[in-house]
Amino acid sequence: MTREEMLAYCLEKPGAWLDQPWQDDEVVKVGSRIFAFLGSAGGDPTVGVKCGPSREVADEWLHRHPGDARPSPYIGRSGWNTLRLAGGIGEEELTEAVDDSYDAVVAKLPKRERPAG
Repeated sequence: MTREEMLAYCLEKPGAWLDQPWQDDEVVKVGSRIFAFLGSAGGDPTVGVKCGPSREVADEWLHRHPGDARPSPYIGRSGWNTLRLAGGIGEEELTEAVDDSYDAVVAKLPKRERPAG
């Protein structure tokens, strides 16, 4: 899966919008919260997503994909992982990870920020 395909997939989510809160890094938000970190356009294409409510749950990704998943810098302790898009993780599994991250973030949004539908 390419970075462009992943970005397009993320932006298809209800209420999703692209933001650049740090220099060249791109993130996709719903309401005021990030559900996918895409980083900058150069380099190894990755997506950072919420892979579980805790580090212990998110570690399952590290065991299944040791070369393609790692804890996200700074927020990894909260269940966020960075997944390689051009590695051994299949497209379906990557999109499911984005779906789960989106759902987890939407569930924590105040009702006024949740997308309709």
